[in-house]
Amino acid sequence: MESEVQRSVSLRANRKGGNYRSNNNHSSPSNSKDVEGGGGGLFSSGKLSSDYAMKIIWKKGFIRLVLVAGILWMLLILIVLLFHIWSCQSSYLFFSAICNKESKVYTILNTWGFVPQQHRCLIPVISNPDRIVIPEGRTHDQIIKNLSYVMEDKPVKDGSQPSPLFGGHQSWKQREKSFKPSSSMKVHCGFMHNGGADMDPVDIKYVEKCRFVVASGIFDGYDVPHQPSNISDRSKELFCFLIVVDEISLDFIKENVTVSEDHNGGRWVGIWRLILLKHSPYDEPRRNGKVPKILTHRLFPQAQYSIWIDGKMELIVDPLQILERYLWRGKNTFAIAQHKHHRSIYEEADANKRRKRYARPLIDLHMKIYYYEGMEPWSPKKSTVSDVPEGAIIIREHTAMSNLFSCLWFNEVNLFTPRDQLSFGYVVYRLGGAFKFFMFPNCEYNSLFVLHPHTREHSSKVEWVKSLSEFKGNGSSMKESRGGLGLWTPYPADLKSVVLPEVVRTSRAG
Repeated sequence: MESEVQRSVSLRANRKGGNYRSNNNHSSPSNSKDVEGGGGGLFSSGKLSSDYAMKIIWKKGFIRLVLVAGILWMLLILIVLLFHIWSCQSSYLFFSAICNKESKVYTILNTWGFVPQQHRCLIPVISNPDRIVIPEGRTHDQIIKNLSYVMEDKPVKDGSQPSPLFGGHQSWKQREKSFKPSSSMKVHCGFMHNGGADMDPVDIKYVEKCRFVVASGIFDGYDVPHQPSNISDRSKELFCFLIVVDEISLDFIKENVTVSEDHNGGRWVGIWRLILLKHSPYDEPRRNGKVPKILTHRLFPQAQYSIWIDGKMELIVDPLQILERYLWRGKNTFAIAQHKHHRSIYEEADANKRRKRYARPLIDLHMKIYYYEGMEPWSPKKSTVSDVPEGAIIIREHTAMSNLFSCLWFNEVNLFTPRDQLSFGYVVYRLGGAFKFFMFPNCEYNSLFVLHPHTREHSSKVEWVKSLSEFKGNGSSMKESRGGLGLWTPYPADLKSVVLPEVVRTSRAG
C-alpha cells in the first residue's frame, strides 16, 4: 500500500516537471540528463549560454529562409510554366514571341525545360538498312517526256532591272503557260547564264558521282553543320552528304568548327562536304537558301534521289530507311511533311505577318494574287491533306514531273515572297492533280530530326514594313533588287477589289 502511494506521488511529480514517460517507454540512465542539473540538452530545464542560444536561433532562421526561398522558386517555376502553356495556346499577339522557336525567350525556356517537347511518333521503317532493296532504274513519267530549262535571260528594255537575273525575267504569260503540263516543256528554273550561284570546279567534279544525296544549306552564317547519327555503313558509302554554303557562312564555319581539306581541295566538316556557291543571286539570305533547297536537281543533276534537310536540323534516321519509308514503299516520287498547325495558306500567311517574317503588305499582295487566281482556303473537301507543308525536309526522286514541280515552286518564290510554304499548295493547285505527292504526319517529321536553334536571329528592315507607302522615296532602298520582282511588276488584272478570306486563328502562335 505504501509503495503504491509513493509511486503515485512520484508520477505526479514527473508530470509537473515536464518529464512524463509512458509505461511503455521506461527511462534509462542515459536519459537522466533531462532532470535538473543533469546536462544541457535542448529540452533541459537548466540555463543555456547566450552564445548557444544565438546559434540555435541562427540555424532555425537559416533553415526557414532556405525553405521559404525554395517554395517561392518552385512557385515561380510553376507560374512561368503555366503562363507559357497558356500564352502559346492563346491567340494574343503580345505572347507570340514567347512561342517563337527562334526567339531568345523561347530558347531560355527550352534550356530550363519549360517548353513542352515536340510530338513524336514511331516511324514504320525497316530496322536494318542492309535489308532494304533499292529499285532498279528510274520511275517513268506518263505526262512529261522532255523537260528543258530557259538558260538565257532577255534584258529589260527600259533598263529598270539589272540583267541577267538568276531567276530570269519571267513574264506573266510565260508563268501561266508553265502551269499546263505537256509532253515537252521548257520552263524557267533559275541558273540563268551569269546570274550567280556559281559552284567551284572541284565541287562540280565531285557531285558528278552522286546518285544518292543528303543535302542541306547554310547562308549568312545562321547555322553550323550538325553531324547526322544512326547512319549505316551502307548509307555512308551510298550517299553524298552535301552542305551548300555562301562565302559568309564558309568563313563563319571555319571560325567555329574544324574544317579539313582533302588532297583535291574539297572542304569537309565530319561527314559533310561543303559546297561553296559564289556570287549569291539574291539580296535576301532566306531567298538564297531556296536555291539548293528547291532546285536540288539543278545543283546536282546526276542525283536520282535526294533528301533535303534545313541547316538547323540534325538527322537521326538512316537516309536509306527514309527513302524506303516515304518513296519506295508507296511508289511515291515526292514526299514532304504536313505543317504542325496550319492547313490553309491564308492562315500560314497570317502567322508570317504576326511573326514579321516578311513585309506584311507584300504578303497580302502575294495572297491577293493567289486568291484572284482561284486558290481557295483549305477544307476537308480538297483532295490534299493540307496546302501547307513543313518545308524543312523534302524527299524526292528526280523525275521529270518532280523536277517540273520544283521549278514552278521556285519560280513562285523568285517572283513573290521567299516564304516557300505559301507557294507550295498553290503550285499543287495549278497543276490540277497532275503532280502526285505523299504528305506524311508531322509527328513523324519530328522523329526524323533533332532541332537546333540558329546561331542568331534573322532580321531585316523589310520585315517591319506595315504599308506599301514605306517603300516610296528613301524607302525604295528596302526593295530587293534581284528577287520578288513580281510584286512590283504590274499584274495583268485589277486586284483592288480582292478581299482576302477571313482567317480564324485556331492554332497556336507558331
